[in-house]
Amino acid sequence: MIRPVVLVGANGMLAHMVRQLAPCGVRLHLLDLPEFDVTAHCQVSEELARLNPAVIINCAAFTRVDACESEQDSAYAVNGKAPGYLAAAAYASNALLVHISTDFVFAGDKTVPYDEDDQPRPLSVYGKSKLAGEQAIAASALQRYYIVRTSWLYGPAGGNFVATMMRLATERDELGVVADQVGTPTFSADLAAVVWRLVELETAAAAPTYGIYHYSNAGECSWYDFTCAIVAQMRQRNLPCRAAVKPITSAEYPLPAPRPAYSVLSKDKIMTAAGIVVPAWQDSLAQYFDMNLET
Repeated sequence: MIRPVVLVGANGMLAHMVRQLAPCGVRLHLLDLPEFDVTAHCQVSEELARLNPAVIINCAAFTRVDACESEQDSAYAVNGKAPGYLAAAAYASNALLVHISTDFVFAGDKTVPYDEDDQPRPLSVYGKSKLAGEQAIAASALQRYYIVRTSWLYGPAGGNFVATMMRLATERDELGVVADQVGTPTFSADLAAVVWRLVELETAAAAPTYGIYHYSNAGECSWYDFTCAIVAQMRQRNLPCRAAVKPITSAEYPLPAPRPAYSVLSKDKIMTAAGIVVPAWQDSLAQYFDMNLET
């Protein structure tokens, strides 16, 4: 019998695209709340031992960045401890673990893209808890793992910045959007394709070096630039849109969790290792609109 691929956090936005893009012949087993609690160590061990997977893809995360500041125990349970439980289960089953992390592990004090060897220095509880998850995997006995850091993720089947801005652009005459935080949007379909590419290469005995990789779309922009592009796509497609977009500073829009001012990720390592071409963020945004209009 072919051993399954287990998808943890199977009802989330990224997992939706991982499911959509699963290669033919893959036996995908879906795990998520309420039946499966990734923070319950015994349940994780027992369920994954029963399934005996060849691959574990972890899309489970506490991603509400500001809520992490006030719900620290939950943030560390999901983002910090649970990846270690999954690593132990992967080791017991001789499985590959693919785990999704974040640009928020960095302080944002660089002016050129972060590479995988840069020292993490998270500013927020979200970033600190996600770094703790990376460290839990690295400290485990598991050797076969890929940690993929990403940024500004959006896609169908989940709340995200693009969907929020589209809604607000139909409700308001003006949108004030932060212009002094720079990063790169990532379309969930592109990231899901990279996840499957790593699985394909590893199981075909052509494995890239295990460890940490960065992936986002190509290029960089501010949240203001990103919103301007969203509104431009709406108008180009004759979608309802009444808002003008105005640049503001982070100080004008204070939030509980500090954000990195610059969190662009270098894709050189994963492009070389996986033999991929990274789409420009503008092209992937247009693809997202195409996908939404088709459904």
